[in-house]
Amino acid sequence: MHLPFIAAADLDRLMDHASLMDALEEAHRRPMPGMDRVLMERPDGAGAPPDRFLILPAWQPGDGLGVKLVTVFPRNPAGDGGGLPAIQALYLLFDDATGAPSLMIDGEGLTFWKTSCDSGLAARFLAPKDAGTLLMVGAGALAPWLVRGHLAARPSIGRVLVWNRSQGKADALAASLADGGVAAETVTDLDGAVAEADVISCATAAATPLVKGDLLRPNAHLDLVGGFAPEMREADDAAVRRCRVFVDSRKGAVGVSGDIVQPMRSGALTEDGIAGDLFDLAQGRVKAEGRTGPTFFKNAGGAHLDLMTALYVRERLWSA
Repeated sequence: MHLPFIAAADLDRLMDHASLMDALEEAHRRPMPGMDRVLMERPDGAGAPPDRFLILPAWQPGDGLGVKLVTVFPRNPAGDGGGLPAIQALYLLFDDATGAPSLMIDGEGLTFWKTSCDSGLAARFLAPKDAGTLLMVGAGALAPWLVRGHLAARPSIGRVLVWNRSQGKADALAASLADGGVAAETVTDLDGAVAEADVISCATAAATPLVKGDLLRPNAHLDLVGGFAPEMREADDAAVRRCRVFVDSRKGAVGVSGDIVQPMRSGALTEDGIAGDLFDLAQGRVKAEGRTGPTFFKNAGGAHLDLMTALYVRERLWSA
């Protein structure tokens, strides 16, 4: 069997952030696809982060079904992996009518598009309409995608601040963004930058909170993308208490993501305290207009979003 393979460069040719956000918003007006999540781990005896294998299936009856396979091997770049990326992935899309495999997609590229547009769609609903300053916390491979997603969601943003534990990576990201016409600069004072930003996007592997909720501007929007495991976390309990809390899906975030799991354990958040998810926002069950106070969005990135994005890729291929 020979399956068409869609490489990352093909995805970049087929899509743009605004159009994919439109497609995701439309998909969220429909019932949520069935989805699941399997996480397997191989602990490292020396106390380093474990190797992880993620299996993310989803099924939208009438449209299609698919699965993303992800490996997270932290030692790859500098260790036995010979310089391979720490995260590698593949997506398989199947025909809904026959169950036959129909499309194979570069999983890393799909994840970049899906994740940045997940956060961008939330910003469309929740970020200040006149947002002027974006703070990007983290300078890994996903960071430039998140910046582009937020710029597409809020074109009013005219300034991007970049903070990273490693100053060299922050400088490199800011320079790359500037080369692309984005007014970007690095910052070393994270607390000061948090207090200044209208939109804060975090994509880190932090195990202890980086963003202090007491420092958020009164109308700020906080977008948390890291923290995909319960022991990981990017914002503190004060952020949960101060903000109106949203998730991309309740099933994908509750009991899974550290930025939701840990404040629930501490009592700072209850499940009823989650104001809504993207399905609630897209279907009008929860209104974001006229809100007061900052907002908190957990981008848990469930398998349903990968499927929605893969189905849009298939649609774009058919119409090309």
